[in-house]
Amino acid sequence: MREEEKRSSQDKSKNSFFKKRWVYPTVYIASAAIILTGVLWYQNSASDQLDQSEYKATDMPGKKMNDQPAVEVNRAMENFVMPVVSEDDAVIQMGFYDNDGDSAEQEAALVFYDNTYHPNTGLDIAAKDGKEFDVIASLSGTVKNVMEDAVLGNVIEIEHDKGIVTQYQSVKDYQVKVGDEVEQGQVIAKSGTSLINEKAGNHVHFEIRKDNVPVNPHEYFNKPMSALQDANVTEEKASSDADAGKSEDAVEEDAEGTTPSKKDVEGTTPAEEKPAEDGSDKKDAGQDEDKDAGEDQDSSTDSDTSSNS
Repeated sequence: MREEEKRSSQDKSKNSFFKKRWVYPTVYIASAAIILTGVLWYQNSASDQLDQSEYKATDMPGKKMNDQPAVEVNRAMENFVMPVVSEDDAVIQMGFYDNDGDSAEQEAALVFYDNTYHPNTGLDIAAKDGKEFDVIASLSGTVKNVMEDAVLGNVIEIEHDKGIVTQYQSVKDYQVKVGDEVEQGQVIAKSGTSLINEKAGNHVHFEIRKDNVPVNPHEYFNKPMSALQDANVTEEKASSDADAGKSEDAVEEDAEGTTPSKKDVEGTTPAEEKPAEDGSDKKDAGQDEDKDAGEDQDSSTDSDTSSNS
């Protein structure tokens, strides 16, 4: 009897619990929360596995694949320009010494310094009014050298690609330092003077070099850097070195053409002798015959004398 009473009391308590209004909504909400949590956890774990499987070595943030600096594409697309703000206000005081140019152009491109003529390895550019002006970068690049030099009038060197640099001599009031990245058209200095070319006055000496060989800047203005990359400048270097350091007398002799070279003197071939038209050959032949006859006569006389004796 007591056990039945206990069971009945428990059933009544359960029924009274489930009859309460908040029981079923609470059960539903709790079940929904558990199911939603499980779904979200499953989706997140699947997404993490997918992302890890699609990652490559190059996608890892902060990972350096190589130490070589990337070459900017816009540098390759740029064209060499004259290192002045306004080309219309500039004038070329002295041109580049071209080994293939005529004698007048070569003579005009010789720099006289320390009693010696030197071929001009760049362009000497000045303002039409003779005043100082801003010197700009002909091409984007990295400043590799800033050097004070009284003879050259100070030097700034900018590297644009492996082996290709531009040099700016006879400058002052530098606005760049070694290691700076400069953009095309950026002001890098002011024009100045130099001892090696005092006649040029206030100017900038501009050079374009490939593998330390100077080339004619006129040939590459308004052309991309790829044009110089494909050029062969080995022979130009040899010719420039051969012409460098001529004395004043040597240059004047070459210009006038009055002094023949050693090769011309030693290698001259004499012209073939032609028979004279005035009969001189016949006369010489006759003299030779008379001479031979006289010798025969003398020999016969001697033989007679010896026989008589």
